[in-house]
Amino acid sequence: MLLLAVSIIASLSIGSAGISFTDVWGILLHQLPWLRDQPVSWSEGEIAIVTQVRLSRVLLAVLVGACLALAGSGFQGVLRNPLADPYTLGVASGSSVGAAALILFGYQAAVGIWTIPIVAFITGMTTLLVVFWLARSSAGLQLETLILSGVIIQAFLGAFVSFMVSLSNSVVNQILFWLMGSLTMKSWANVYMLIPFLIIGVIVLIAYAQHLNVFLLGEGQAAHLGIRVERTKLVVLACSTLLTAAAVSVAGVIGFVGLVVPHVIRLIVGPDYRLLIPLSAFGGGIFVLWADTLARMALSPKEIPLGVVTALIGAPFFAYLLHRRKRLEGGA
Repeated sequence: MLLLAVSIIASLSIGSAGISFTDVWGILLHQLPWLRDQPVSWSEGEIAIVTQVRLSRVLLAVLVGACLALAGSGFQGVLRNPLADPYTLGVASGSSVGAAALILFGYQAAVGIWTIPIVAFITGMTTLLVVFWLARSSAGLQLETLILSGVIIQAFLGAFVSFMVSLSNSVVNQILFWLMGSLTMKSWANVYMLIPFLIIGVIVLIAYAQHLNVFLLGEGQAAHLGIRVERTKLVVLACSTLLTAAAVSVAGVIGFVGLVVPHVIRLIVGPDYRLLIPLSAFGGGIFVLWADTLARMALSPKEIPLGVVTALIGAPFFAYLLHRRKRLEGGA
C-alpha cells in the first residue's frame, strides 16, 4: 500500500505539460472543500490538466492493473498453473473480438458507456466455454490440453480481429490503437465504470480464496474436503472473465499483467490465496501505473502504446523468472 501511494504521488508529479511538483499538489490540495475559496495562481488549463487528465488517468491505470492481476490470480488458482492467465486462455482475445466488432460497425455507444463491457464479457465468457469444450475429454480436463486449446483459440480470434481491421476504413486507427492498449483520451467516466467491477471481483475472489488454497491439493482432495469443485471453478472463472472484459473494454489489449504480477507476488508471500489475491491487486496497479508513466514520458510528447510497454517489460522479466525457477529446480 505504501509503494502504491508513492507510485501515485510520483506519477501525478510527472508529465509533459511542464507543471512543477509544487503546482501539481497545490492544484490538488485546492480541490479540497475548505481550500476552494483561496486565491490561486494557476491557469484554468493547468487545473484541467491535473484534475481532469492526469489524476483520472493515474487512477484508471491502477484500476486496470488491479483488474488484470486479479483475473490472472483467479485463472492460476483454478487451473493450478502459473502460465494460465486471460491471454493464454484466449479470454482477452474473445473480449477483443466483441469490442472490435462494436467499433467496426459503430455500435460502441448503443447502450452508453456500458456497451463494450457487456459485449466484451459475453464474447469472453463464450470463448472460455469453447476452450473448456475443446479441452474436455473422457479423462477429464487436463491442464496442458486446456492451455493448448487456449493458445489455439487465441490465434484464431487474433486472426479474426485482424480481418476486421482489414475491413475497416474510417475506424482502422481507432481499432489498431485499441488493440495495442492505451489509456489516452480516457475520462472520469471510465474510472467510475471500472470501480464496481473491481469491487465485485475483489469480494468474490477473496470469498473463494480458501477454496483456491484447497485446490492446490488437487480437485479430488478438494471434493473430499467438502469443496463444490465445479461451482467454485465456474464462479472464479466467470469473475475473472468479468474483470478481464472490464479492463479490456476500457484500456484495450494489455498483456503480461495477469501473468507476471501474481507470479511475482507468489514468490514473495507464498501460495496462500488469502494474501495472494489482495496483494496481486496492489501489484497490478503499481505495475500498470509505472508502465503507463513510462509510455507517456519515454518519447514525450509522442506516446508509446501501453500494451507495448507491458510486453517489453513483462516478457523478459517472466523469462528471467522461468530461468531462475528452472535453475533452482536443477540445483535441487
